[in-house]
Amino acid sequence: MTRTLEVDLGDRSYPIHIGPGLLHDPVLYRPHIRGRQVMIVTNETVAPLYLAPLRAALDGLEVCEVVLPDGEQYKTLEVWNRIFDALLDARFARDCTLIALGGGVVGDMAGFAAACYQRGVAFIQVPTTLLSQVDSSVGGKTGINHPAGKNMIGAFHQPLAVIADTETLDTLPQRELSAGLAEVLKYGLIRDPAFLDWLESHMAELLSRDPEALAHAIRRSCEIKAQIVAEDELESGQRALLNLGHTFGHAIETASGYGNWLHGEAVGAGMCMAADLSARMGWLAEADVERVRRLVTCAGLPTEPPPELDAERFRELMAVDKKVLDGRLRLVLLTAVGEAVISDEIDQDQLTATLSARRP
Repeated sequence: MTRTLEVDLGDRSYPIHIGPGLLHDPVLYRPHIRGRQVMIVTNETVAPLYLAPLRAALDGLEVCEVVLPDGEQYKTLEVWNRIFDALLDARFARDCTLIALGGGVVGDMAGFAAACYQRGVAFIQVPTTLLSQVDSSVGGKTGINHPAGKNMIGAFHQPLAVIADTETLDTLPQRELSAGLAEVLKYGLIRDPAFLDWLESHMAELLSRDPEALAHAIRRSCEIKAQIVAEDELESGQRALLNLGHTFGHAIETASGYGNWLHGEAVGAGMCMAADLSARMGWLAEADVERVRRLVTCAGLPTEPPPELDAERFRELMAVDKKVLDGRLRLVLLTAVGEAVISDEIDQDQLTATLSARRP
């Protein structure tokens, strides 16, 4: 069964289609393709699985593709430039459309290329991982990494549609599935305690890929994100709540070398750190901290950062986070399960304690 949600951005609103078999449906693509030229951006893992059926759904159009290497470590300026090479070699015009076929890395890179090519062209998201279906494909954040910091180069550029085919999750490695659950848990922690209760009682079904459970988790996650994006598209306020655990997590990814920790793994540990700091500052009950740890563990994710990442290095990396304003670090913390706040009034001693803490 297909469910369609909408990201309400006025005349730039767009649909999120969620359901099985959608990747093959030409009806979902045609209203959003501006001209006749379509460039599919995908990677070496996804292309053998889904490139042919997507090309078939676009029959009758001028379709080209660029296949990038797979992994966060390739989310670089050099690899990103291959998209422009392909567009220019094929003489694509300003009315072309890019389609991002893959996970979050492909979506971020294709979206950023669409934002920049000839000062902005259309693009469609076709996410094939749980993380990209529940989070990165929605909201228009695009970008690439820099050695000094994750996603530090990018742009806001909204897609014209998101087509989330839940059947693509059948080919997703279990580690990637768990990584996606980190972002799903985030939505419950920041805004919907009832959803978090549901996740707690249905984690086994999610990990075993029960279609109905996954469809519900994707739909509710997208509902929450669409609502927040509609309220604050450019992250001038409440949208920053979506970064729960991400400042800690991005530091882990950068320090470990992009690709060694999956984004969702780093966010899982980062959410536990955010909960720990929230408790140290007297905002969150210790029982809730333990609940966050238990949920992250049940999802198959780490709850601790790498042991070699000390507090001093953490601080260095967090200092170049996008949420630093006027030299002050802002963190998303919890005041209760389902309630998050953005604060730059962080007790530095308590932060050091959180950055240094490791459990046996």
